[in-house]
Amino acid sequence: MLLDLVVAALLLVGLVGTFLPSIPGTGLILAGIGLHAVATGFDPIGPWRLGLFAVLALTAVALDYAAAALGAKRSGGSGWAVAGAVVGALVGIFLGPIGLLVGPVVGAVLAEWIYCRKLDASLRSGVGTVVGMVVGAAAKFGLALVMLTLFGYWLWRG
Repeated sequence: MLLDLVVAALLLVGLVGTFLPSIPGTGLILAGIGLHAVATGFDPIGPWRLGLFAVLALTAVALDYAAAALGAKRSGGSGWAVAGAVVGALVGIFLGPIGLLVGPVVGAVLAEWIYCRKLDASLRSGVGTVVGMVVGAAAKFGLALVMLTLFGYWLWRG
C-alpha cells in the first residue's frame, strides 16, 4: 500500500515535471518505476524493461535540451545562434527555473546579434528557440505518457 502511494506520487510529480523546468519529470517517472521493480523483485518489470524506461527517459531529456538549439537553427539562425542557445541552456541550469526558460532564448538572440548585427535575424532566432522549447516540452510529455502507458500495461498484463 505505502509502496503504491510512493510510486504513484513519483509518477504524478514526474508527469507534472515534464512541463516545469525545475523538476526532472521523466527522471522521477523512471525512479518510480525502478522503485516498483526493485520492491517487487523485478516482476513484471524486469531489467530489460527497466532498461527500456531508462532509454526513454534519457531520450526525453536529450530532446528537451536539443529542441531549443534545433528551433534556433530551423528559424534560420546561424551556428552562432545554435551555440548561443546551448550555452544559454547550460548557464540557465545554474539560474533556476527562470534561467532554464530564458537562458536558451537570450543565448540564441545575443549570439546571433554578435554574429550578424541584425536585430530582426537575432529576434527570429529567439522566436525559433521558443518554438523549439515548446516542441521539446511536448515531446518530453509524449515520452512520459509512453512510459506511463507501458508501465500500466505491463502491470495490468503481468
